[in-house]
Amino acid sequence: MIDLHCHILPGIDDGPRTIEDSLELAQAAVAAGTTTIVATSHVSWAYPDNSSQLIAQKVDEVNAMLLDLRLDLEVRPGAEVALARALDLTDAELAGLTLGGGPWLLLECPLSPVATGVEQGIDALRRRGHERLVLAHPERVPAFQRDPELLARLVDSGLLTSVTAGAFTGRFGKNVQKFARKLLAEGMVHDVASDAHSVVRRPPAVGPELQEAGLDVHQIDHLARAVPLAILQGAPLPPAPAMPVEQRGVLSRLLGR
Repeated sequence: MIDLHCHILPGIDDGPRTIEDSLELAQAAVAAGTTTIVATSHVSWAYPDNSSQLIAQKVDEVNAMLLDLRLDLEVRPGAEVALARALDLTDAELAGLTLGGGPWLLLECPLSPVATGVEQGIDALRRRGHERLVLAHPERVPAFQRDPELLARLVDSGLLTSVTAGAFTGRFGKNVQKFARKLLAEGMVHDVASDAHSVVRRPPAVGPELQEAGLDVHQIDHLARAVPLAILQGAPLPPAPAMPVEQRGVLSRLLGR
C-alpha cells in the first residue's frame, strides 16, 4: 500500500519528536502492509520554518535510517500545505512541496468552525497554475460538513480527496464517521491515507482500518494502492470498483447518482 498522507518526519511538526519515534512509526506502517509513505509534514503558519528544503533533508535522514536497518519502506517528500499558507508561498516553493515530486499538491482546508473563502482561495491557487490539488481529510472540515455541495463542486471541478482511514471506524467521532461513509458511497473519496502522527494516537494502519470498516480487498487496493500510485505518477485515475452503498442524500441528488 501507498500512504500519501503521513507525518513521519521527526521534530518539525506535531508528528514524531525524535528519529527513534519515526522508526517506530515506520515499523508499524510496514507491519500494516505499507511499502511507500509520502512525508506530509505541516507547512502552515503554525510551523513557519518548514520548507521544501527542510522536508527533503529530513526525508533523506529517515531513508538512510531505514536503509541501515533494512526496513522495506520508501519515504518520499511531500507536505500538507495549509490553504492560507499556500496562498503566501511562491510558485516554485509550492512545486517543491508536491506529493512525491509528482504534479499533485496536498492541501489542508481550515478546520475552524467558520471557513469563509475556501473556494475563493482554491480558485486563486488554480489561477496561478496549481490545478492538481488533493484535499486532506475533507471529512473533518466543518465547512464541508455543513455545506457538502461546496465539496461536491470542488470535486466536480477536478480536485481529489484524501480521507483518513480511521474516519471510517469512528476514530474521530460518529459524525465524522457518518460523513466519511457517505462520501465513500457517493464516489467522493479518491484516496485513503493514514494521516499518522504516532503509533498510538494516530497509527499508520490504512489497510487494517479499511478492513475493519468492511471494505473488501478490491476496494482497499483501489483506495490505498492504485489511486495513490496514479497520483504519484501523474497518471489518470483507474476506474473505481463499486463501493458500500449508503442511503441517498444531498450529494446523490446534486451529482445525479
